Amino acid sequence: MRAVLQRVQSASVTVAGEIVGAIDSPGLLVYLGVTHDDGAAEVAWMARKIRDLRILPDEQSLADTGGPALVVSQFTLYGDARKGRRPTWIAAAPGPVSEPLYDAVCAALEAAGTPVARGVFGADMQVASVNDGPFTVLLDTAAG
Repeated sequence: MRAVLQRVQSASVTVAGEIVGAIDSPGLLVYLGVTHDDGAAEVAWMARKIRDLRILPDEQSLADTGGPALVVSQFTLYGDARKGRRPTWIAAAPGPVSEPLYDAVCAALEAAGTPVARGVFGADMQVASVNDGPFTVLLDTAAG
């Protein structure tokens, strides 16, 4: 499982001209990708890391501030563009595998008290954000 975390002042996701998820206070915009062998252990690790990582101002975390997360599914985090001119997506898990794990990460964050807004899994989304810093971190459970 991979995630790109961006510290934001605000962020939103629009689908078909309608805002479907938004955070209006400082928090994290999280792009989340799932690979074939991810499971419950990766979900738990990722949710804990997103919530507890001290990347907000004054070395605080979402757990410290009560700040929100906007979580957006992002299969392209598993794109491989090392060869040729077109990326391959074979390392990205298909929707029937990745959607329940995406939902599980969101649910784990919510269960731990983090307010979570979401994109729409598999939709063509437009993401807007006001980045803070900018500050961006890549998390990968394979490296954890």
